[in-house]
Amino acid sequence: MGDVIDDGTGADTAATTDTPTDTGTSVRERLDGGEVTAYRRIHEASLRDPEGFWREAARGIDWVTPPTRILDDTRPPFYRWYPDAELNVCFNALDRHVAAGRGEQPALHYDSPVTGAQETITYAGLLARVARFAGALAGLGVEKGDRVVIYMPMVPEAVVAMLACARLGAVHSVVFGGFAPQELAARIEDAAPKVVVSASCGVEPSRVVPYKPMLDEALHRSTHKPESVIVLQREQLRAAVGERDTDWEEMTWDEVDADAEPADCVTVAATDPLYVLYTSGTTGRPKGIYRDSGGYAVALRWSMANIYDVAPGETMFTASDVGWVVGHSYIVYAPLLTGATTVLYEGKPVGTPDAGAFWRVIEQYGAVCLFTAPTAFRAIKKDDSSASKLAGHDLSRFRALFLAGERLDPDTYAWASGALGKPVIDNWWQTETGWPIAANPKGIGLLPIKPGSPTVPVPGYDVTVLDGAGEPVPPGVEGAICIKLPMPPGTLPTLWGDDERYVSSYLSAFPGYYLTGDGGHLDEDGYLYVMGRTDDVLNVAGHRLSTGSLEEALAGHEAVAECAVIGVHDDLKGQVPRALVVLKSGIDAETEGERIRSELVARVRAEVGPVAALHRVDIVAGLPKTRSGKILRKTMREMADGKSPVVPATIEDVAVLDTLAPVLRSSGPS
Repeated sequence: MGDVIDDGTGADTAATTDTPTDTGTSVRERLDGGEVTAYRRIHEASLRDPEGFWREAARGIDWVTPPTRILDDTRPPFYRWYPDAELNVCFNALDRHVAAGRGEQPALHYDSPVTGAQETITYAGLLARVARFAGALAGLGVEKGDRVVIYMPMVPEAVVAMLACARLGAVHSVVFGGFAPQELAARIEDAAPKVVVSASCGVEPSRVVPYKPMLDEALHRSTHKPESVIVLQREQLRAAVGERDTDWEEMTWDEVDADAEPADCVTVAATDPLYVLYTSGTTGRPKGIYRDSGGYAVALRWSMANIYDVAPGETMFTASDVGWVVGHSYIVYAPLLTGATTVLYEGKPVGTPDAGAFWRVIEQYGAVCLFTAPTAFRAIKKDDSSASKLAGHDLSRFRALFLAGERLDPDTYAWASGALGKPVIDNWWQTETGWPIAANPKGIGLLPIKPGSPTVPVPGYDVTVLDGAGEPVPPGVEGAICIKLPMPPGTLPTLWGDDERYVSSYLSAFPGYYLTGDGGHLDEDGYLYVMGRTDDVLNVAGHRLSTGSLEEALAGHEAVAECAVIGVHDDLKGQVPRALVVLKSGIDAETEGERIRSELVARVRAEVGPVAALHRVDIVAGLPKTRSGKILRKTMREMADGKSPVVPATIEDVAVLDTLAPVLRSSGPS
């Protein structure tokens, strides 16, 4: 199919009239409408004739050698998209837009409230910087297929380094800036980079984080040594470079970049890797997600038009980090592949300086949409429950809020929807898939919204819910959410250097299906409900309950800012639920706590049922999360059960978990 995009006119009217937020019968009455018919036609076509569908979508990309074969299915389960095609992803992200006359259009707005820096870089300017740094990497011996590890904060140079690797056909592996040495060492060990690109420090609202000492320690621990290390010196904390005996050559960004000759684009196969992005593994060893070049470019370009409804020349604000998959896909590659403008934000939703930070950015750069995590909006709601910080900001060009990264509870949906008066669109996906599995496809036409559901499977994804025997379950029955193979372009074709682990981790449970690891159900209208990781399912006296359903009941209480439910061991029932609740600002837990606890227990009993057996509610100051916003339920559950869990390296603030430890290990309410 061709691109389905809005021309950018009438955004205000569309934003108001395209918000079909209904439940129950009113939703079913709308399901024969034009938007639903269009979606169903497109989704059915993508499953009936996937090769024809993705052949048409491939027209959104400029190819060196256009594909004649669309899908190589000769070696299942190792499927490959566009096996005979060639391209360069950096050319598609930069060069072609400059050639088409977009050279003076902003490509990237850098906005750093933690340092006070702001910079706008045009497409022509970004191309010049990327080509020059690619030349610098080439001068250090980086060639097609070599790996480059990037360990940087949210600065333009991080984007430049990523695109410079793509320009050379090298494989980048971005590691979240500030990761602990042992985690960084594990990724260096696995990726075996020729060069590591880092920065002297990262800047947080209340501290400066020295990166170079952590990188030095990681390289000391790793048996693999890169040939070169490049350090971007930041004025907040400069690093010592080349002052100790090392096995690698150390130099600053300015040193390698100053005299470099700009490099041209290197042609790669569509099936060649663009990047490796590591995600947590159940064994503690990180899994390297292999992302191919051609399929990823096609899928992201298609998604920008059909899911996010962002056209060339418009601005997308994704508040994430380039260390995560959302940052890879929707800060860097998708907007630039589209010819849109992206925002690189080095700050927080609250505290830099306040809960109005996002509104200021949206207004300043004219963003048509914001993409962030539900956690960010829970933080905003906690600090500014009346949304008073919205006042005075001109959001007339703003059309939609997209949320992903964890389950969007109905209460947060209702608050954000009410505050903004614009569509609030949940979308669900994973590092492994690289782009949404389920979403409300705004570019095709918004479907009726059912709070608690990311709406429907995205075209290209054949989503089903299976029971333990691998049989599809009826509508409304929970099971394992799976995707029938082959998955669409852009999703992982395997793990980096480990086909066997790819199969055992994702494909062995149900042959012919990719196991997402999430549980949930499809309703009678085909809407998907993702209730949490399958290991977040409670077994209370033989009754299986998802933490998501209990959290949904808790979050509906007017005093609750955010919450988490964990299942703790019980000799009689096997497991019983335990709730941890953060109250909204201004509510006194000392005087109101007992009443709120009682009301929360009653809410769960009324909305989930007595079988839930929730009796313990702890009111806490904060919940431990990863840097991407996921609540560490498994870690808390293990602590509550008296175990000594391995705390994930991705934790945002270990002090929060330390504060919670006595509460989790105690037997009485707090």
